[in-house]
Amino acid sequence: MTKKELIEYWVSSSDKDFKTMENLVKSTDCLWALFIGHLVIEKLLKAYYVKTIADNPPMIHHLLRLAEKTDLLLTEEQKDTLLLVTTFNINVRYPDYKYEFYKKCTKEYTEINIAKIKELRLWLKGQI
Repeated sequence: MTKKELIEYWVSSSDKDFKTMENLVKSTDCLWALFIGHLVIEKLLKAYYVKTIADNPPMIHHLLRLAEKTDLLLTEEQKDTLLLVTTFNINVRYPDYKYEFYKKCTKEYTEINIAKIKELRLWLKGQI
């Protein structure tokens, strides 16, 4: 694949996940909506990595670490959001965290954090 095709692959995959995230929010499947939100951001960071660094982004899921491997200039708020959204990945993958996270995923908590994901998504797409 060319660099352009790789970037399009990551962005397109992120866009598909974004639609899935929105559908999960509508169905009130909050835990999985937040998990997919993590994938939305991770894939955009990987698209940016391909655009600015190299064709093969690192196979990591920690969003701030991934962003730090690029030249993105992040605000403290964006860094905090990346750290928070990374926990959505961890909390869903591991059963001992999953139940506690499930209890935390109220409609209000999910709406607040989906809004953060949407804001970060738009900003990242603007960088790509």
